[in-house]
Amino acid sequence: MNGPNATTRSKRKEPPHSHAIDGRHPKHLRANGDPLSAGVSSGGDNTPETPDDFEAGYDEYDDTRLQALLPGPDTAEWQATIENVVRNVVSIRFCQTCSFDTDPALTSEATGFVVDAERGYILTNRHVVGSGPFWGYCVFDNHEEVDAYPVYRDPVHDFGILKFDQKAIKYMPVAALPLRPDLARVGIEIRVVGNDAGEKLSILSGVISRLDRNAPEYGEGYSDFNTCYYQASAAASGGSSGSPVVNIDGYAVALQAGGRADGASTDYFLPLDRPLRALRCLQEGKPITRGDIQCQFLLKPFDECRRLGLTPEWEAQTRKAFPKETNMLVAEIVLPDGPSHNNIEEGDVLIKVNGELLTQFIRLDDILDSSVGQPVRLLLLRGGEEVEVEIEVGDLHKITPDRFVSVCGGSFHNLSYQQARLYGVACKGVYVCEAGGSFRPDNADNGWLVQSIDHKKTPDLDTFIEVMKTIPDKARVVVTYKHLRDLHTLITTIIYVDRHWAKQMKMAVRNDETGLWDFSNLADALPPVPPVPRTASFIQLEHTSHPAVADLVRSFVHVNCTMPVKLDGFPKNRKWGMGLVIDADKGLVVISRAIVPYDLCDISITIADSIVVEGKVVFLHPLQNYAIIQYDPKLVDAPVLSAKLSTEEITQGASTYFIGYNRIGRIVHAATTVTEIFAVTIPANSGAPRYRAVNVNAITVDTSLSGQCGSGVLVAQDGTVQALWLTYLGERSPSTHRDEEYHLGLATPTMLPVISQIQQGIDPKLRMLSVEFRAIQMSQARLMGVSEDWIQKVSVANTAHHQLFMVTKRTFERKEPEGDALLEGDIIISLNGKLITKISDLDVMYSHEVLDAVIVRDCQELNVKLPTVAADDVETDHAISFCGAVLHRPHHAVRQQISKLFSEVYVSARTRGSPAYQYGLAPTNFITHVNGKATPDLESFLAAVVKIPDNTYFRLRAVTFDSVPWVVTMKKNEHYFPTMEWIKDPKEECGWRRVTYEGGKAIQGEGPDGVMQAGDESTEMEVDA
Repeated sequence: MNGPNATTRSKRKEPPHSHAIDGRHPKHLRANGDPLSAGVSSGGDNTPETPDDFEAGYDEYDDTRLQALLPGPDTAEWQATIENVVRNVVSIRFCQTCSFDTDPALTSEATGFVVDAERGYILTNRHVVGSGPFWGYCVFDNHEEVDAYPVYRDPVHDFGILKFDQKAIKYMPVAALPLRPDLARVGIEIRVVGNDAGEKLSILSGVISRLDRNAPEYGEGYSDFNTCYYQASAAASGGSSGSPVVNIDGYAVALQAGGRADGASTDYFLPLDRPLRALRCLQEGKPITRGDIQCQFLLKPFDECRRLGLTPEWEAQTRKAFPKETNMLVAEIVLPDGPSHNNIEEGDVLIKVNGELLTQFIRLDDILDSSVGQPVRLLLLRGGEEVEVEIEVGDLHKITPDRFVSVCGGSFHNLSYQQARLYGVACKGVYVCEAGGSFRPDNADNGWLVQSIDHKKTPDLDTFIEVMKTIPDKARVVVTYKHLRDLHTLITTIIYVDRHWAKQMKMAVRNDETGLWDFSNLADALPPVPPVPRTASFIQLEHTSHPAVADLVRSFVHVNCTMPVKLDGFPKNRKWGMGLVIDADKGLVVISRAIVPYDLCDISITIADSIVVEGKVVFLHPLQNYAIIQYDPKLVDAPVLSAKLSTEEITQGASTYFIGYNRIGRIVHAATTVTEIFAVTIPANSGAPRYRAVNVNAITVDTSLSGQCGSGVLVAQDGTVQALWLTYLGERSPSTHRDEEYHLGLATPTMLPVISQIQQGIDPKLRMLSVEFRAIQMSQARLMGVSEDWIQKVSVANTAHHQLFMVTKRTFERKEPEGDALLEGDIIISLNGKLITKISDLDVMYSHEVLDAVIVRDCQELNVKLPTVAADDVETDHAISFCGAVLHRPHHAVRQQISKLFSEVYVSARTRGSPAYQYGLAPTNFITHVNGKATPDLESFLAAVVKIPDNTYFRLRAVTFDSVPWVVTMKKNEHYFPTMEWIKDPKEECGWRRVTYEGGKAIQGEGPDGVMQAGDESTEMEVDA
């Protein structure tokens, strides 16, 4: 093996959205401020382009380096060989549609080659075929395309076999490349023919230098083991996985699999002995038996074996029998509770199997594969002593998962042999392959094993299913789990069981006849148990000099919000924060819109750290970053206190008391001073427009606690709340790819009119000016035409800040209101006779249809009547999930940043491993046509796409956010990504109704196929938004 510093890279090409396909880069919006991002990721991508395990080591070789590695022009014999070989080589473009075992959901490219032209078999890598659901196609050298599906993926070794319809290839003869593992020799010249670094065809040369290296390790993803690998120098890179390694006679002698990522041009090839056996079994219609004893062996040289106890007698006998061999097989990992447990120990040197002297993996595989269910006798050397054991050979397919169950937004299967071997643990337990929905732990890392649910043990998947069947919707149950990296630590948590957004518990089972995973519904959700009133008391806040301030703890509640579908460009699918009770009798709570961004969500409110009740959205402010939610006060028997909100504006320099909740939910407090009050100016996020506060004042205070707390209040000595302390969602950082958050104060007087109406049972009907303002100083105002008279009046009206407000951006309105309109660069002097020197003075717009305004435009003072627009059309109430993309009308944040709407069909998010991801349909794109037919709105778009037959191509015309039109061809996939419609409906218990479309028919609720894509947080790369 290579030394500890040797790193490996996979040959899988990065997803097509990251590189050119057929010479054309996807037309994605360039990320803001990053000139290198063109063609790398869509400007709307809401997840960083962090490669998966196989892509992590990918490094691209430039042409000059490749030329230096090549030995020179090929001879006529080589040219003739290559000409015959290239007809058999295909480019594989595929999706692994969901996370499964070691493989994340992804879209990528690789290579394969035809090994049986009559039956349509293609050989490629196992890490291409994957262990879970696969959807893809092959492109031949003449650019004919044909669908392909897996008929075999080896449980351990890095090869898989795809099947295609050979009759679909009409314009070229298809021939098979013969497999000749017996022709692999050290020193022979070879060619690697495949899809290298995104090129249509690349031919790389090299010389086999080793036949006896151990399988490379790729980290925490899939890795091959219990086989030898060949080594050569060919400098292949991304996309060449599955390429044939051919000799000068045109025979495939090995399969390209991996290589070094540290700059060395070293490549690793899989021997073809086991792929050839599997192919012959398929050709003869026989099962491909695979045996194993759950022990990993490594090839180790004789000198190391001597240190482990290899005796001179056995070394001499082995060298005599195998004069060219320099290694023996040594036990490296023995899995607990497996067949080898208590029979083989780490460091044992394998001498004989069934009486046969043995030094190679290939022969060991032969014996084990033909002995499934039967005992084998092993002779071992342990510290110089001979040990003979008899072990029953297990069925490798039985410890390789071929099914998974999806429930509550998560997916689960039995722990695989791959994972068990990687961590050296027993091959048993329920593995969380998709940690989403209810089963998303606080640590979003993968690798969890569920130990128990609702105090019932879950040792295997069947038991897990039976336990989950008994748990009603909306229940809160105790779950214990461990992480594969730390099985010493048992973690206990409480989850909220969500069986209403996805009512079915779906089982997916691999079908090697069709290549699909067949879905079935194991159980519908049990109805929720009606809540009952509960009693609780609040904590006492100590060490405060003012009892009224201390009493305010009775006004805070803990709010959890989970979003099953990503809308409006919001980057997360779960948030928590502290809300403030503003009316205990009615159960009204005010909270940041960075916590509750829209109303397609589940809200849990915890009162006094004891009582948990459901909440619902009552009001979402379009501009000021707060939402009002409500719970049923009849369920709460606790001394909840309605916070008293101040009617007077807090001022700069004023003393106040800060009460906040830090990142771990602990209450902290300190006396402090208001340092600044200013118009909030959160940068727009052109890469992924999402809600942001505008036209509202923000407050900062002089305490370090303010930066630690995303929720809280500023309170006077008498307990009156002067401002809310809120989290404001900001822009995505182009350098860290993380979403910025700001912690600022919002003065309470600006909220009082809305709160008053809600308390009276009135639905607030706000109006607003469709513009964004920013403050300007008098020096700038003077240059823009504001008279000295107005400047003097400003200095008198606002002694703290001499400022006016200028229009910096207009919000695009679908229907421009009749009358005058504000333009960029206009300066507001007064509204309805009131001089506008504070951003809060603009609140007059919320209650007037027309405003009498004095403005300065192009150095001229004008008196205009400004119509306001209704704010009741701001929130998203209709969404469509199609081919893994979430589409809805352009939300308010989009209209705030764009000057023209190209369509009412806007791509808000997409799922990794989906057709949308594979073909490059990116967030922030507008869809204008489907198959040449205009789709100006969601209704026409839905009508057009429902008619498209499954698994067929269609054309989309789209326009990027920066006004670049383009056309994308996509293939529809209803099996894994059915078309779904989400419609806001107050009659529904959840407030939203779901319709699924399969085969052109509408199904109320969920369809039979597919798994609801819960949408993981953007930093975990599962969904772009």
